[in-house]
Amino acid sequence: MKILEKAQSAGRSALSEYESKKVLEAYHIPVTRERTVTDEDGLRTAMEEIGFPLVLKGCSSNIAHKTGKGLIQVDIRNAEEALQAYKDIMANLGEGDEVLVQEMIKGQRELVVGLTRDPQFGPCVMFGLGGIFTEVLKDISFRVAPLEKHDAFEMMSEIKAHKILDAVRGMPEADRDLLADILINVGRIGLENDAVKEIDINPLILLGSKPVAVDALVVLE
Repeated sequence: MKILEKAQSAGRSALSEYESKKVLEAYHIPVTRERTVTDEDGLRTAMEEIGFPLVLKGCSSNIAHKTGKGLIQVDIRNAEEALQAYKDIMANLGEGDEVLVQEMIKGQRELVVGLTRDPQFGPCVMFGLGGIFTEVLKDISFRVAPLEKHDAFEMMSEIKAHKILDAVRGMPEADRDLLADILINVGRIGLENDAVKEIDINPLILLGSKPVAVDALVVLE
């Protein structure tokens, strides 16, 4: 893939969030509607295209965690708030970095999907409970790629919080077929691209029944 080749030739160890999602999109993994901007005119165009509410994030291949660095602002409701958020984030960014303007996806159920390249087994796919609980609860399941549909369904049933995927508290049942395709395709990315060392999709939010990648990071070999 050109994105991966370009990043590797520049000696980079990771893709930006925007680039990471472009890789996911190429493998039919649903991602947020978003665009990168470098000036206020671009911001206005993005606001018109995507609509409110918005999330603004600092976007760079050097930023893995944005929350503690003043590089993310959520639930932006109007142009005035967006412009102020843009200025605040730009003040904390390095030269050549961009701001990612993203639709705000609201959902109460957050999942995590990932890929690690094991020295012995090769690309391994991970699925589990996402968001702030990923590190705390470590409620995850692994499979060695390539995955078949039945592998993906087994992974979903193996996590302790598997009932989160059912119809619960007025929320619809998760689209398990689409979730299975996402797990299979994350495995395919690892198998078909030796440059990819890790993938971290967290959170993958259930928007109604549909899983959408809200944040993503691709780490390179």
